[in-house]
Amino acid sequence: MNCPYPPTTKKDMTKFVFVTGGVVSSLGKGIASASLAAILESRGLKVTLIKLDPYINVDPGTMSPFQHGEVFVTDDGAETDLDLGHYERFIETRMKKTNNFTTGKIYQSVLEKERRGDYLGKTVQVIPHVTNEIQEFIKRGAGIGTPDAVDVAIVEIGGTVGDIESLPFLEAVRQMSLRMGPNNAAFVHLTYLPWIAAAGELKTKPTQHTVQKLREIGIQADALLCRADRRIPEEERAKISLFTNVPEWGVISMWDVDTIYKVPRMLHEQGLDGLICDKLRLNTPPTSLKRWDDLVHETEHPQGEVTIAMVGKYVDLSDSYKSVNEALRHAGMRNHVRVKIDHVDSETIDSADAAAKLAKYDAILVPGGFGQRGVEGKIATAQFARERKVPYLGICLGMQVATIEYARHVAGLAHANSTEFDPTTPHPVIALITEWKDADGTIKKRDENSDLGGTMRLGAQSSDVAKDTLAHSIYGDVVTERHRHRYEANVNYLDQLRKAGLVISALTQREELTEIVELPQTVHPWFIGVQFHPEFKSTPWNGHPLFNAFIKAAVEHQQAAKKA
Repeated sequence: MNCPYPPTTKKDMTKFVFVTGGVVSSLGKGIASASLAAILESRGLKVTLIKLDPYINVDPGTMSPFQHGEVFVTDDGAETDLDLGHYERFIETRMKKTNNFTTGKIYQSVLEKERRGDYLGKTVQVIPHVTNEIQEFIKRGAGIGTPDAVDVAIVEIGGTVGDIESLPFLEAVRQMSLRMGPNNAAFVHLTYLPWIAAAGELKTKPTQHTVQKLREIGIQADALLCRADRRIPEEERAKISLFTNVPEWGVISMWDVDTIYKVPRMLHEQGLDGLICDKLRLNTPPTSLKRWDDLVHETEHPQGEVTIAMVGKYVDLSDSYKSVNEALRHAGMRNHVRVKIDHVDSETIDSADAAAKLAKYDAILVPGGFGQRGVEGKIATAQFARERKVPYLGICLGMQVATIEYARHVAGLAHANSTEFDPTTPHPVIALITEWKDADGTIKKRDENSDLGGTMRLGAQSSDVAKDTLAHSIYGDVVTERHRHRYEANVNYLDQLRKAGLVISALTQREELTEIVELPQTVHPWFIGVQFHPEFKSTPWNGHPLFNAFIKAAVEHQQAAKKA
């Protein structure tokens, strides 16, 4: 009898790796998934990553930074989970709207179909309707049936196994793996081994239980990634293998490391990519991890150190500025220095004490944000950086506070502000625009009553850069960056600001929306604010031209201070 699942080559169809997590959240599924993708990519495979999020919000853009951390933005304007940032930093494939979806998105799509009558009046159920929809979304993310189809799609399922909310996702991928056959899908399960200090040992029981939960719903893991604060001893690996029905070579240790860029080699040396290629019957060239080894060498052998003050209001939430932190580290590697980031709470700063709190830093960065809390501290920060000639990079709100500060203290526009913070300000130098043109040519409109989730300027947009400016020396003639903001610099004040000496170095072509402001280099060595989010396009091997220039300016400022 012929086998129903004949051997396949990489050209036949897209293969899938489903990554699940157990015991506790925040184990690093995103880094593990991105690292596996990076290793497979180094073998010459075309890889993409898809993140499934079990919450009901239609996108992360409506969620609090306290709950969700950073919202990552793609070129095509999707507000996505922060793990997509890791994906883009680890592999060459760019993420799109189709690479991340939530339970909310699935139910929204199913209900729209039901309302249209697509189900012909049948009862709409979790199985098959919701699970089928999830599978369709996964296939769309993998580009199946399009020229963008990939060799391997790695699908990361948010939440932990055993949670009620992620069950539809797990059921959908179980069905999918059954339909595709055993050599077209693999399951990687991330789990936790706690160290019990009183007993002096690693405990395997939580791992056994979470694998059992997985098996109860019909999924057998092919590989276990065992997170712990140390390497897992051989006898523990053998025990885990026995009690989870995973071969011993599939029990892989993932211990804590000082840089995430060590993870691809850690997984490769334990044979994870070989196991996956074997399971999926993929014949590839050997792995080459030279780029990752070079990165690790650069991080471990810096030629100096600079300290950057990042002045924001989510300073206690490490995930809120994830991409900015990484972009600074990437730029440090390009400048051969270690970047130390001090997160300074903007609520603790005012004009009187800004110098005392900020004088010790080599450069200052004010990242994006929203809401009135801490804004005056950011304005005082911009004033300090401008007056004391400290390198300053303002991103999104950081650009807006620099504009407000300049309007108040240089252009003579007393009480200038953003209408976001003071709707009755006499000089609304930052305000809500009502109409703009998207990258694809469509005209978008909004007002104060629009759905919050639909009122932002999102995604990649291009603008011309003025000659003989700092921005031009960084970007050249055209800048194309990703946006995520609601308020803009008010076009009616641009002439007044220009007359007062502020350089508007990039404007959108149609609406004349401000993209970049800066101070002339005759006045300040390095002072720039950008309305977009450059951190989303930084990669560890190239950095980003704006951050590279910023860290270079920090090094030069430090050297000048030492000479003085």
